[in-house]
Amino acid sequence: MKKVFLYVFIASVFFASCQSNHNELTDAEKAAGWKLLFDGKTLDGWRDYNGTEVTGIWVVENGTLAALGQGADEYGYIVTDQQYENFELTFDWKISPGGNSGVFYHVVERPRVSVPYATGPEYQLLDNEGFPFPVEDWQLAGADYAMYVADPTKVNLKPVGKWNNTKILFDNGHVEHWLNGVKILEFEAWSDDWFDRKNSGKWDDFPEYGLARKGVFSLQDHGDRAWFRNMKVRELPRKPKEETLFNGRDLHGWEVYGTELWYVENGLLVCESGPDKGYGYLATRKYYDDFDLTVEFKQEADGNSGVFFRSYIPRGVQISGWQCEVAPPNLHTGGIYESYGRGWLIKPPAEKESILKMGDWNTMRIVAKGDKVTTYLNGVEMIDIEDDRIGRGQGRIALQIHDGGGIKVSWRNLKLKEL
Repeated sequence: MKKVFLYVFIASVFFASCQSNHNELTDAEKAAGWKLLFDGKTLDGWRDYNGTEVTGIWVVENGTLAALGQGADEYGYIVTDQQYENFELTFDWKISPGGNSGVFYHVVERPRVSVPYATGPEYQLLDNEGFPFPVEDWQLAGADYAMYVADPTKVNLKPVGKWNNTKILFDNGHVEHWLNGVKILEFEAWSDDWFDRKNSGKWDDFPEYGLARKGVFSLQDHGDRAWFRNMKVRELPRKPKEETLFNGRDLHGWEVYGTELWYVENGLLVCESGPDKGYGYLATRKYYDDFDLTVEFKQEADGNSGVFFRSYIPRGVQISGWQCEVAPPNLHTGGIYESYGRGWLIKPPAEKESILKMGDWNTMRIVAKGDKVTTYLNGVEMIDIEDDRIGRGQGRIALQIHDGGGIKVSWRNLKLKEL
């Protein structure tokens, strides 16, 4: 009897010891740069999407971060306080019978964006065998939701109620999905193949899906119970690139918004007012946050245009962000204007208005680094501004055609260096 008691005591101690090792980092992990996203005891570091605190659908339960199963497609998301760009994320998870959940990354919080999946890719979590409705292969566990399918020969899900381990690697556009120690999927974000999939229909109502270079992590309560533990992240270094944004042949790498005219002629990128005489935008497919951008432009007629940066398209022909003005003489070329917000932030000094060469080629340079933006026209500094709202922004580069008609501007040598 004493032996049995001793074995039970030893087993209990061993079980408690194993439990206490969850949600902790080893010395080696700390030295390698790993950090915990969940401490096993509190909701510190988490809050509702677009919120300031966790309001109740998520709780700490027996050392796990637990979804109560009270969410839906429109709500029930929590996010990390901190943003991440390039990273290795690992976590354990389990789900209730027939359950559905997900983990998102590069999620951007904006007042006019109501759900994380409008911006952030999702590692799908699902009870593949017990889910009560028909699903596509891009909805199964381990998939990059609605984009890339996990290799079914490598997916080895544990039975419902058992813990699975997931790893998501995002390294300067290279993405890997792992499940229970096996790589089940890899792809290159922002490749032509990636954009073909994004533009296949699923994301038509979400033009900013997947474009962000950085963002918060998000967990989903989709109406089913789900549990998470051992959530660890290690940040990876950024590898800045230099790019030529316009190839001189076609509009590859750009997207047109509106009915105004954008075309290539004699190696030049031309914007011209169309019959609707409305606003029009030609936006990069990619986001660029910190950069040194040089463009050359010639105002053939009127010349009311501009270069938007850290900007996004909420819907239709709308844009939200910041514009480096390109305008006719004495209308503040090189100044910074905020659309859907504060309007003019800074204009060049009056004595610098004459630097613009109307009807001839001009060189505009825009340097954006964190909160600070500096613009140059034909080698002369036009403005220098530091603004925390600009610093928090992220988004596309976009060229503008102003409304009113009669505008024609040619562009060439659009070159960008990431910082």
